[in-house]
Amino acid sequence: MYVRNVEITDIKTESRDVNTLFFDHSFRFIPGQYVMVWIRGVDEIPMSLSYVNGITVRAVGDATAAICALRVGDTLGVRGPFGNGFRVTKPPVLLVAGGVGAAPLAPLAESLKNNIITILGAKTEEELLFIERFKSAGSLWITTDDGSAGHKGPTIDLLDRIQGYNEIMSCGPEKMMRKVLDHAIVAGVPSQFSLQRYIKCGVGLCGSCCIDPSGLRVCSDGPVFAGAQLQEGDFGAYMRDTTGRKVNL
Repeated sequence: MYVRNVEITDIKTESRDVNTLFFDHSFRFIPGQYVMVWIRGVDEIPMSLSYVNGITVRAVGDATAAICALRVGDTLGVRGPFGNGFRVTKPPVLLVAGGVGAAPLAPLAESLKNNIITILGAKTEEELLFIERFKSAGSLWITTDDGSAGHKGPTIDLLDRIQGYNEIMSCGPEKMMRKVLDHAIVAGVPSQFSLQRYIKCGVGLCGSCCIDPSGLRVCSDGPVFAGAQLQEGDFGAYMRDTTGRKVNL
């Protein structure tokens, strides 16, 4: 797919190290799909769409730091959307969002208005993302590691307290999502998870993002997978870096 040049029309500071960048182009996408973002002279990386015309970025490496340093009027190259998004079959749905994992779940919440319950977690109150978007779409439960807002503790603490949903959909730290999957298995509830892996091509050719041992490609078979596809293998245990070496989560 060709690279589209997009201009940054607005930037919203979400927290100390998270920005949302809005573009002069809107994308047709299923929540959970991603775009490949080319930061000229730096790198090309996958980013979930948090709005029809925007991405939400945490500065954690060279490429994301370069994106967060851009200003209104600057441009990026964008390919996509790519991959599979969340597929809702039996609402109501429980969303479990951790940190910047809230980005692909916020448009999903808005598309399911009044048919969702959300657990939104972060390290501190300042790092909670899209509170009003989730609150306006349905019931919202908040957790923070330090207790500065909502329940003090991880998002998984609330899983046993919430009832009235038929599916679970989650995005966030993979160790958190592994625990959500374990809960879903015990509860007998279908689940879906958005994975982050090292993606180079975005179209399933290079194999850099394959999951062990199934060989499923996160870029094209995912990034959203059914929980049943992730019960065995590397999910929640390790991922591979740019050289293919295993990195424990």
